Amino acid sequence: MAQRRRLVADIARQRISRLFELALEIYKTDLDLADRYVELARKISMRARVRIPRRYRLLYCKGCGGILIPGVTARVRVRSLREKHIVIKCLRCGRFIRHPIQLR
Repeated sequence: MAQRRRLVADIARQRISRLFELALEIYKTDLDLADRYVELARKISMRARVRIPRRYRLLYCKGCGGILIPGVTARVRVRSLREKHIVIKCLRCGRFIRHPIQLR
């Protein structure tokens, strides 16, 4: 049973990665299709109980579920109040997403 779970999780991760890659390729011509790819990737993630990789987690809005492309569907700013962080604003639903910046 554990082996089957690992197999399902591996297939789910591959499909999630492929769907996000397709969304990033197609958003210039068809933004609705790119959003659909992101929606499918999220459904696969929830169904298989697999986390979406961090590099892709930053690419969709948790509010409306749309793909976040800087300058097209999102505005990106760097802020230094309190701690340094990046603020991404979804231009569709208006939601703000904040990500701390790790300084070394």
